[in-house]
Amino acid sequence: MTMQQLMGMMQGLQEPMTASKAEQERMQADLAASQARNDELHRPNEELRRGWRDVDETETASPPREFTTPFSQAILEIEIPSTFTRPKVTFTGMEDPEAHLTAFYTQMMLVGGSDAVRCKLFMSTLTGMAMDWFTSLPEGHITSFAQLSRLFREQYLANRAPTPVSYDLFDVKQYQGETLKEYISRFGAQVVKVGTTDEPMIVYAFRKGVCPGSFSKSLNHSRPKTFAEVRCRAVEHIASEGEAYEKCTTVAPARPRAQTGSAPTRQGGPSLRAKQKEGEREIDH
Repeated sequence: MTMQQLMGMMQGLQEPMTASKAEQERMQADLAASQARNDELHRPNEELRRGWRDVDETETASPPREFTTPFSQAILEIEIPSTFTRPKVTFTGMEDPEAHLTAFYTQMMLVGGSDAVRCKLFMSTLTGMAMDWFTSLPEGHITSFAQLSRLFREQYLANRAPTPVSYDLFDVKQYQGETLKEYISRFGAQVVKVGTTDEPMIVYAFRKGVCPGSFSKSLNHSRPKTFAEVRCRAVEHIASEGEAYEKCTTVAPARPRAQTGSAPTRQGGPSLRAKQKEGEREIDH
């Protein structure tokens, strides 16, 4: 083999090697370009993750918001004795404020406690919108339970039930399906609520409300003088004739549905003055 032939063979081998090297260089360039595109696509996600880490670290480092209270420092310094229990009443902002205060007073009478203790325990009965109202009061504003009660009444004045009057007794009628025992209990509760001591009017209102029947006839035949006498005669009538299970079947107002929390309203009917004149005429007879 001559030198010229050998040189030709070497050139023939060198050309594929050069082409292979160029192909490798092209592949490396494509790989670098692809890696650059991937980095560009992942950069926003990485920045977002880094931003969330910064937010979490900031929230962790910041101290919790301090709770402000409308109680004065003198009230805050008084501790509630460990023997005291939370009153078993709650107020959401929809109930009658007077009824809530009455229930709270009743429970506090049993356990006692200072003025500051009453303030703190009353706060524990508030929930929902009522608690939102309480925490909105100026810091350190409340200095006594009397002041807290006054602000509470003023805030929820619209929730108060109408003040009962004695002639509301004429609106208490025996319902359809209501026994004499149930009716006399409901009527007696209304007597306590209105606080009247006019016995002739109480008796007359009861007679007008009870359903017609043997007991109603007995009241008209021998009219009682006091409501206590009405109670005694009702007990005797129930025991003798089993009226506890005999329900009113005559035409009478239907039993109302349960109240939904709104303030009660009085039923329509004759005016109070008309009822009073009618009662006075019947009592005179």
